[in-house]
Amino acid sequence: MFTGIVEETGVVEGVRTTAKAIELTVRAKVCGRGLKIGDSLAVNGCCLTVVKMASRQSGKSIRLDLLKETWQRTNLQFARAGSLVNLERSLRVGSRLGGHFVTGHIDGTGKITRWERAGQDHVLEISAPPEVMRYVVFKGSITVDGISLTVAAARTRSFRVWIIPHTYEVTALRERAVGDAVNLEADILGKYVEQFTSGRRK
Repeated sequence: MFTGIVEETGVVEGVRTTAKAIELTVRAKVCGRGLKIGDSLAVNGCCLTVVKMASRQSGKSIRLDLLKETWQRTNLQFARAGSLVNLERSLRVGSRLGGHFVTGHIDGTGKITRWERAGQDHVLEISAPPEVMRYVVFKGSITVDGISLTVAAARTRSFRVWIIPHTYEVTALRERAVGDAVNLEADILGKYVEQFTSGRRK
């Protein structure tokens, strides 16, 4: 479980396909502290398991294995050496919940259709698939590349969020452009409410 409050931007060191998995190696400073093999780490909002670590002068080199399903469902398929990724360690019991409950299970990818400065802030518009948009509500929560954000406008096929200067500066959003894919996770509360009120099981 995560909160959607990004701790740092890590740097992709490499991506390698093997017979068993797709290996993603990320360099981190803050998130490398106290991290152990077997721990969960959210990378662009995607919950991954740490399988190997090595100390570097610039921090920790962390290896994570991705299944093909994860690779195809997320924007990690576009990651290259040098790419920035949002990182967050899993939530500790008793810690502050600064964002909202985030599972790290990506519902799908969206596409940036508008990304521009508006005064000191930035406005970000994202087109999203129906399976995500059904849970997007005005003033509700949504996770974009692992960042907990508040929905400022919800349309049929897209939604809008505002990005404050701090979020822009400390996340990988500063690397994004119109046309880029972003990982989306809808608020889990909406999914439970839908199932309980509809009386159906998936």
